[in-house]
Amino acid sequence: MDSSKSKDSTNSGLQETNSDINDEEKNDLCPGFKDADAFVKYGLGAVLSATKASAGLPQTGDEYDFYRSFPGFQEFCESQGDKLLHCMSQIMQHHGCRSRMRDRNKLTGLEERFDLVVDSNDVILERVGILLDEADGVNRNQQPVMPAEFQPPKIVVSSWNRMGSSSGSRSETFRLLQAKNIARPQMKFKEKVDNSNTPFIPKIFIKPNAVKPLPSYFTNKQIRKERPEDLDVPAALADFIHQQRTQEHVEDMFAHPYQYELDHLTIQESVLSKPEPQMYKPLTETKCSFIDTLDDLVALNEKLCKLSEFAVDLEHHSYRSFLGLTCLIQISSREEDFIIDAIELRSELYILNEAFTDPAIVKVFHGADSDIEWLQRDFGLYVVNLFDTHQASRALNLARHSLDQLLKHFCNVNSEKRYQLADWRIRPLPDEMVQYARMDTHYLLYIYDCVRVQLLDFNHGQPGLLQSVWNKSKDISLKKYTKPIFTEESYLELQRKQKRSFNTQQLTAFRLLFAWRDKLARQEDESTGFTLPTHMMNKISEELPKEPQGIIACCNPVPPLVRQQVNELHLLVQQAREMPLLKVRKDGCQKVSESDLQHCSPDGKLDTLIRLIILLILNSASFLKELETQNDHESLSVAQMKARRIIECFENPFRMYLPSSDVHISKNAKFDPSSKIFEISKRWKLLSMEQQQKELEAKKEANKKAKEEAKERTKKESLQNVATVRQQAAVSGGKKRERVASEVGESTPKPSKKQMKSAEKPQKTEPPPKDSFKPFDYSQSDLKVFAGMYFMLTICLFLLYRGFRHNWPKR
Repeated sequence: MDSSKSKDSTNSGLQETNSDINDEEKNDLCPGFKDADAFVKYGLGAVLSATKASAGLPQTGDEYDFYRSFPGFQEFCESQGDKLLHCMSQIMQHHGCRSRMRDRNKLTGLEERFDLVVDSNDVILERVGILLDEADGVNRNQQPVMPAEFQPPKIVVSSWNRMGSSSGSRSETFRLLQAKNIARPQMKFKEKVDNSNTPFIPKIFIKPNAVKPLPSYFTNKQIRKERPEDLDVPAALADFIHQQRTQEHVEDMFAHPYQYELDHLTIQESVLSKPEPQMYKPLTETKCSFIDTLDDLVALNEKLCKLSEFAVDLEHHSYRSFLGLTCLIQISSREEDFIIDAIELRSELYILNEAFTDPAIVKVFHGADSDIEWLQRDFGLYVVNLFDTHQASRALNLARHSLDQLLKHFCNVNSEKRYQLADWRIRPLPDEMVQYARMDTHYLLYIYDCVRVQLLDFNHGQPGLLQSVWNKSKDISLKKYTKPIFTEESYLELQRKQKRSFNTQQLTAFRLLFAWRDKLARQEDESTGFTLPTHMMNKISEELPKEPQGIIACCNPVPPLVRQQVNELHLLVQQAREMPLLKVRKDGCQKVSESDLQHCSPDGKLDTLIRLIILLILNSASFLKELETQNDHESLSVAQMKARRIIECFENPFRMYLPSSDVHISKNAKFDPSSKIFEISKRWKLLSMEQQQKELEAKKEANKKAKEEAKERTKKESLQNVATVRQQAAVSGGKKRERVASEVGESTPKPSKKQMKSAEKPQKTEPPPKDSFKPFDYSQSDLKVFAGMYFMLTICLFLLYRGFRHNWPKR
């Protein structure tokens, strides 16, 4: 009986556990994932790992062909390809699409599979768009579910869609508001944002805790801001005057204001000794103050100056601003937390330099590389005596170095990172975002104590490892903010990162779109990603649409500025399509081929001809030097002759298109029918023969015209000189008429037949005997005569470069 009862109890227990597991699985969104955030986080990690792995694969071309020659690599690629096709087929079947992905036909299989993938992507993306619209509240039939404690005046941040409750029940759905509903804070700034294409100049004009005084350029407002002499002169001349006036202050303008103080900073012995970690207060028992007025900011600065250490963190926004803007500054002491509204107090935050630059106060950051630059850019704030817990985590060789990992490792606290990409411009801030902002600094001082203890224990009590962390943190404090400067070659770095091969038309379109995006983003104070994302710019450059609707089709969704400026983008694409279609090497240089020269437009031929002329001008100096040393071959040594042959083996890709005989071309290549030079020389010979035939035909036509003109001229002269019949009868008096011409004015004898024939036929000038051609001996001439010509050629080169630099071949 007891055994049966125990069995019944165990069976009932198993049934209860199974029912609990089934209930949990029913509550889960996906098997193994509690909510959508966990699933998205896992999926994002998988996508990132797959992207990194794909970037490490061999590139298409010679590298891939080389690895493909190994049987093991080939078998592995085929097996992985089959697995990928199987997964894609399952995804397509799940969405109700055609899934014939395993077609082995080499002719039609690839095209059909590509069409299937495109169709499936369209179907899936359309469904995703519908679901996002429903979640966003666009569908009026379904009203979004709002939480019970939601207040209508407050605006919920747009970076999350669901918030799980602490009781483990179903998640509450929030309405997703886009950033377009938020007023742009740049409109309220007292000092307008400087997006100009000029280097960044520090904003500091007062230097607290200074050992070396601030340079006069920053303290003298007349030099820095006021420019009274520029009012009555043109803008270009005003800029020149300003440059001349500030030329002596160039070193001070771009130097770190606290360079001297940081170089001579000495770390106190108290921070190098082993501390006793001071436990943090619970978050609910700690006072939090929101600072948004000048009086509160001054009071906060006085409190910070009395402390020995405090923790700092920033919240930044970069999507709707070209340079980005700092929205919040979180500061925590051992007793209190502070959140500063950096948007409202943007022009007054320089007051905190008194506490931030005090060498007796330790400022604790985590990952301060970007924070230091943002403080300089927006507020003119600098940090002296910095300790970066990220550098300490790296010195300890922890598994991960993020703040989440440190919070979990030292404080056993799980942070909510769903607000990490939130739009921090929202005012007033929701309570959830305030709590998230507090957590970044509330526990940081305790982590600072624990990290120092472990650094000393890790190094057997010696402060060497801890000192190295202080030194690395000081190097971070010495970082200077630099503005993104646009140059004509800025697009090349981005184009190389894309790892895509473009022809000249596509590369020109990419360059023009990159310049347009940078210019418009600076004017509108928008990020380049908001103006025109990089993947859309690549799509437009590859497709080169002929109509404005094609540009819209390449963008999904269409950025607002692209829709407004679509006609201007269309003109840029048309300008790129008019470029000669040439091949581009991997290093970005253009490579000319015979087919390109034959099939390019007349404008393209003109551009190619201009390039060849420029190359001839460039090589004129070296050509003259070759003429000087042309007769010195006999005096060359064996090594020099070998070196000369090696140099001649290097073929200039542009000179081989010229009808020259001995210009750095290998002799073996000249007589090798399989070489390109042999074909080109043959082509030039055929062209010269055709030209000679045309000249002979032109001479024949000229001779025929001359003969006809001579015949007409002789007929006219004979008719004028012949006497009439009455005159001949009067003179002869009935006698036998003689063949004499009558006198009319002045008698002229009748020309004989021989003379007529000689007059009809023009006298042929015999060509002079052909002498053997002897080239001019330049070694006996004065080469200084060519100095002026070379100077003029260089000037022509400069003018041609300015006019045709878009088609300039990279050498």
